[in-house]
Amino acid sequence: MTVEETLRELVRFNSVSALPNKEIISYTAERAKKCGMSVRFYPYKDERGVEKQNIVAVTPTASSEVDDVELAFVGHTDVVPFDPKWTEALTLTERDGKLYGRGACDTKGFIAATLTAIEETDLEKLRRPLALVFTADEEVGCIGAKHLAQAKAFRARYAVVGEPTSLQPMRAGKGYCLAEVIVRGREGHSAHPERGTSAILHAARFIRRIEDVSEQLKAEIHPAFDPPYTTINIGTIRGGTAKNVIAGECRFTLEWRPVPNTEAERALDLVRHEAERLREEDANFDYEIAHARIDAGMETAANSKLVRALEEATGKESGTVAFGTEAPQLTELGAEAVVLGPGDIRTAHRTGEFVPVEELRNCVSILKNLIERFCL
Repeated sequence: MTVEETLRELVRFNSVSALPNKEIISYTAERAKKCGMSVRFYPYKDERGVEKQNIVAVTPTASSEVDDVELAFVGHTDVVPFDPKWTEALTLTERDGKLYGRGACDTKGFIAATLTAIEETDLEKLRRPLALVFTADEEVGCIGAKHLAQAKAFRARYAVVGEPTSLQPMRAGKGYCLAEVIVRGREGHSAHPERGTSAILHAARFIRRIEDVSEQLKAEIHPAFDPPYTTINIGTIRGGTAKNVIAGECRFTLEWRPVPNTEAERALDLVRHEAERLREEDANFDYEIAHARIDAGMETAANSKLVRALEEATGKESGTVAFGTEAPQLTELGAEAVVLGPGDIRTAHRTGEFVPVEELRNCVSILKNLIERFCL
């Protein structure tokens, strides 16, 4: 089966993160089994009770423990929701050398390339074990990969984590962190503001201090990134009940993306410090910060064997990414990790998502090259 045909099969599965991913996992598991790989399932239920599955498929070897692999190819099976008006979202469509469909770029194209690469390789000749790792819930917090890391499902020496990078190897990535901030006031009639405390005004003062923290973090540079520092964003804010009521509560989301050479919680520590300063200045200032996600950044050395091999195979110098990936979880499992895949991240998550056919085919060749170099 060609890589395009495989991608067509993968795209037809509606695997948005809110749904069970059993169908697409079963499909990939059967393809791996037909190649002689041993498949293990790692099921769990998400926070809404929806059943999810990860799989780890490993090539048999006589000289290695099954839990220790030389090289892992990692791809997430879930995709983001799509507009119902995009009627071809689950039907792979080719136009002008591009393959359109939800997940074609992020990251079913990479998964299709891995399945094609192993089917075009004589796995019985491998002396060192190769693993295919397919996960759930990457799009909502790398949940599946975190389950694998917590379970210590396997150990890997090297890992290629599939994400759309236009086939440029990315050896480092920022982390992704998220917190919910609640500022509480005291409701009252807006005609008498002295009798209440506006949570919105207090939140505004707090956000102004967070802006100062953001400026402070710009001095802590990691030159490999653009921008080269930890960034902070307040993406949503909501508060108050009516135009003539003093707001009793205001909530906002705090997001930050730490560079690998800083502690993931450093930005949060600085924000908490500013909150305590506000409390010292005003006894009515009342707040709560609940962090929902703390994912550190990752960095693989520029002279890593995997980095050098991918630079040679792609003809591209390694770089860095600012978006979240499952690479940190692979580093927890012992791997030197590099992010790579066909397609451009700028076309992911949108109506009309696509992957170039040429990149998809080249990805197969690159992965086969890695198998030969690291596992034969």
